[in-house]
Amino acid sequence: MKKEFSPKKIVLAYSGGLDTSVILAWLKDTYGCEVVAFCADVGQKEELTGLEEKGIKTGASKVYIKDLRLEFARDFIFPAIQGSAIYEMRYLLGTSLARPIIAKAMVEVALAEKADAFSHGATGKGNDQVRFELGFKALAPALHIIAPWRTWEFKGRTDLIEYAKKKGIPVPVTAAKPYSMDRNLLHLSFEGGILEDPYKEPDPEMFLLSVSPEKAPDSPTYLELDFEEGNCVAVNGKRMNPLEVMEFLNKAGGENGIGRVDIVENRLVGIKSRGVYETPGGTILHIAHRDLESITLDRDTQHQKDDLSGEFARLIYNGHWFSNKMKAMRAYITETQRYVTGTVKVKLYKGNCTVAGRKSSVSLYSHEMATFEKEELYNQYDAEGFINIYGLPTKETARLRK
Repeated sequence: MKKEFSPKKIVLAYSGGLDTSVILAWLKDTYGCEVVAFCADVGQKEELTGLEEKGIKTGASKVYIKDLRLEFARDFIFPAIQGSAIYEMRYLLGTSLARPIIAKAMVEVALAEKADAFSHGATGKGNDQVRFELGFKALAPALHIIAPWRTWEFKGRTDLIEYAKKKGIPVPVTAAKPYSMDRNLLHLSFEGGILEDPYKEPDPEMFLLSVSPEKAPDSPTYLELDFEEGNCVAVNGKRMNPLEVMEFLNKAGGENGIGRVDIVENRLVGIKSRGVYETPGGTILHIAHRDLESITLDRDTQHQKDDLSGEFARLIYNGHWFSNKMKAMRAYITETQRYVTGTVKVKLYKGNCTVAGRKSSVSLYSHEMATFEKEELYNQYDAEGFINIYGLPTKETARLRK
């Protein structure tokens, strides 16, 4: 292993699990420097009690634990909803959105601690290494990055367990899970292990956020979501902040089996990966928000925004949250949301979220214009001239080719 750089203080993305616990000790052994452990609470629901003590015992000089849930919902999840960010038309980007906020918080700690390096536990095969490191490079370009999984001698979990035993690291030594999980306020993901066979149906017992649609209530649940400038601000008439919105919709969606997705996606590094996701609240928000746009955005703006939403999702997925292109795209999206204000009624029933109604004080929908019963505002005879002009290129091309 090459060791050209000799750090004095490293900030490590730390969860207290086997990987990051071993990484903490390994960094101290390898570089003989101070390691500051950082843990972000982004809604993973893991037990954080005792984590500081565990980090100190494993060798950290300090352990930071920051509650980022409200900021995550307000500044990352909600903008993604506004931009209709869905990767490859199905993945709602739960993990992808969590990484830049963690990187941002780690940079704040690193600057306060006068650290000269970052470290993380992402592997060399996944997307997270890119997302973390692009965040570090964008916000603290002078600091170094140490990615142990790309450099150390360990080949897998067995090697880590042996190292942990040797060093007396307090981590549970158990058999590997049949799959890996990553949870936050937006979703819960499952991948690897038994899920690597894309033809194998996921075990119904593995889901934690949602009941199976078959076991969901036999009566539908109706919700009314109020939006202001593209952000959900109330549910069923009750004002809520973004964190409260996510927690309420996750519960309601989960109880009705909403938001399960099973896909094979294209990772940034070029590998196809099978992922199974639970995104109950995010699914409801995406469906309701997009429907409200249908009555509050003009046709050309809506179509342009739809064209950009795929690129917006790819930027998030590929770790470019802090890029100039992302800033420009978000500015455009924010402008489109000025009049996305109104109420959407959704129906949750056995795994399906459907829109039951929508209204807005700034709606562009006109009953008088749309009705087939009146002619005052729209003269159907005018359509003939419009079609003649609109179809002229088609007609002329056909004539010349003959």
